Amino acid sequence: MLFEFDAEQRLWQDTVHKAVRKDCPPALVRSVVDDGADPDPLWRGYADLGWTELTDPADAVELAIVLEELGRATDPTPYLATLTQFAPLAAEFADPGRSGAAVHEGATARPADGGWVLDGTARHVLDGDRADRLAVVTGAGVFVVPAAEVTAVRTPVFDPVLHLADVTFARVRVGGGERSGADPGNARHVALTGMALTMVGACRRALDLVLDHVRTRRQFDAPIGSFQAVQHKAADMHVAVERARALAYFAALTIAEGDPRRGLAASMAKASAGECQALVFRNAVQLFGAMGHTWENDLQFAVKRAKAGELMLGGAAEHRALVANQWVAEAAS
Repeated sequence: MLFEFDAEQRLWQDTVHKAVRKDCPPALVRSVVDDGADPDPLWRGYADLGWTELTDPADAVELAIVLEELGRATDPTPYLATLTQFAPLAAEFADPGRSGAAVHEGATARPADGGWVLDGTARHVLDGDRADRLAVVTGAGVFVVPAAEVTAVRTPVFDPVLHLADVTFARVRVGGGERSGADPGNARHVALTGMALTMVGACRRALDLVLDHVRTRRQFDAPIGSFQAVQHKAADMHVAVERARALAYFAALTIAEGDPRRGLAASMAKASAGECQALVFRNAVQLFGAMGHTWENDLQFAVKRAKAGELMLGGAAEHRALVANQWVAEAAS
């Protein structure tokens, strides 16, 4: 297993970075929040670039590169939900031009008239209010449901760009042809890794903002970045980000190569990303001082995206416990 990007991947990383800087600048994110700008043209741009076609597990590293950059930019589109939650559950229903979301729990299925009927309410579904289709995990399998068949209500969340929704299924009828053969367990590895990479990207953005600030902010006739205490906090942020980033890309590599450790790697990545965001959030806000709490400071978007990622799909403590339990079980066998 290679741990360095090859030439093509480095070129891909550079291409994605330049495209995201051009098409998803901080001004666009602010316009979505402050003015209600529609992010759909940005989503269509991703589709035109071919980014929504990265649904094959073999493309996991290339997808990881995109996710990290979009996390860094606080992407306002349903890309994360579509590529890391819907697509792994419903690969045979993939359509590069249509968005998707995943319902992991809250819905039940019962047989009826040769098909199935779905009922229940799923809470906090990522992009459940604006996806074209939903992949619904039930005890009877995974079903793909058009968004028009459900009731979705967006719920308030502290990340103003993020869409979470409560999705209600009221006797929604689906046929056998709308049933996916995906294994929800394997699909969850992709979702966890994608969330970890998004958090890493957001933490990298916070670190970039902090470094720019401490280089230019002056006290006692010197940049505050020259003070040892500030340097230590910035160094701690860098180490945390690089550690989380390495584990997230390792998880992507295990998915790309079908490595049996991919479940363990995904939990390690999510746990490390959760620990990273806690340290980065604390140090970034402190190093910015009072300015770190203001709406005008772009730091808020990065730390809110990272903090929201910690609360989805299990936090750091939960995934640390999963990793520990697996190691104990393997040692005892």
